[in-house]
Amino acid sequence: MRMVDIIENKRDAKELSTEEIQFFIKGYTDGSIPDYQVSSLMMAIFFQGMTEKERADLTMAMVESGDKIDLSKIEGIKVDKHSTGGVGDTTTLVLGPLVAAVGVPVAKMSGRGLGHTGGTIDKLESVEGFHVEIENEEFINLVNKNKIAVIGQSGNLTPADKKLYALRDVTATVDSIPLIASSIMSKKIAAGADAIVLDVKTGAGAFMKTLNDSNELAKAMVRIGNNVGRNTMAVISDMSQPLGFAIGNALEVKEAIDTLNGEGPEDLTELCLTLGSHMVVLAKKANSLKEAREMLERVMRDGTALETFKTFLISQGGDASVVDDPAKLPQAKYTFELEAKEDGYVSEIVADEIGTAAMLLGAGRATKESVIDLAVGLMLRKKIGDQVKKGESLVTIYSNFEDIDEVKAKLYANITLSKEKIAAPILIHGEITE
Repeated sequence: MRMVDIIENKRDAKELSTEEIQFFIKGYTDGSIPDYQVSSLMMAIFFQGMTEKERADLTMAMVESGDKIDLSKIEGIKVDKHSTGGVGDTTTLVLGPLVAAVGVPVAKMSGRGLGHTGGTIDKLESVEGFHVEIENEEFINLVNKNKIAVIGQSGNLTPADKKLYALRDVTATVDSIPLIASSIMSKKIAAGADAIVLDVKTGAGAFMKTLNDSNELAKAMVRIGNNVGRNTMAVISDMSQPLGFAIGNALEVKEAIDTLNGEGPEDLTELCLTLGSHMVVLAKKANSLKEAREMLERVMRDGTALETFKTFLISQGGDASVVDDPAKLPQAKYTFELEAKEDGYVSEIVADEIGTAAMLLGAGRATKESVIDLAVGLMLRKKIGDQVKKGESLVTIYSNFEDIDEVKAKLYANITLSKEKIAAPILIHGEITE
């Protein structure tokens, strides 16, 4: 088998065989096939696309290229949740304890963030003592005991995907639905999930800016998952404005605590209940979404979800007293209010630019080497559709330095007021199950 023939086949819009896909993934991973040939194949795929069979084969070839997490010793159906990312996306911090509280095992492999704020692990490390450096055996024991544990990503999980993504990034082939879908799903499948709930974002703060593109990506990932034997569904959710109010690591932990206590932002709470209901049904802990939602609402009301969060923190070395006293979380030296310059209604909050403002404060990483400031960030005081009076706060800025003119300018440029009331954006745009 020759790589040049595989490139030629895809160039001519022919379906690649399972063997051809396995051949090029294995060869690229071990270095026997050079970058320039794989670059050529990626561009052919970018223009010609891939069939459902090719996408499933590519996903599984990347899964087989490295380590796979064996979760078979964990009791029950393991349901993973994946979000395509956004600003103020605190869902994992809420969903983990929430669904664990009704008996769904959450064996979460998470990473650190590169962007507006830290990843799930960075946020959890706002809690003093919390760590994810645990052995696999302890990880499995914790999930069996507490129904929830979080571990850092394996260094050798889907190495083919890491190499391919780096190559796509410099060859203008990132924006390919088959390649994006296979990349995401290979990591979820290698991480050992039995079933997968996808939260596919759409809007200014999302990877996919349009609803059509978000729907196409969601369908592609759901089909891959189901084609390789993982029960998979997707929710399309809005990211035209930040989710919830908090953007920043310790701030988002505080917001997660509020949400688990039934006192969180309306949009964050609703999205977590929607995603969580699907996770509970896929785990076969409820027969319907209605029953699942009632179970989740009950553990929010009676405090079980919050107690599960405390147990989770303690079991991984964290100081769980922050749940009752969030003032123990890292605190910024300075707070500033971004005051409205006129009366009106909030008509636009450009999510990705607001996220960039948080990163300027130090809440996220501009590069892999950047050090995150866990205390800083933004707290939105108004969302789209809200009325605001001149002098009222639009955003509270939490900073560890006094000169925040650049941050304020960025915020003012990306929060628009209008004289007419604007309807709040739709939160859930649709659900895809096949």
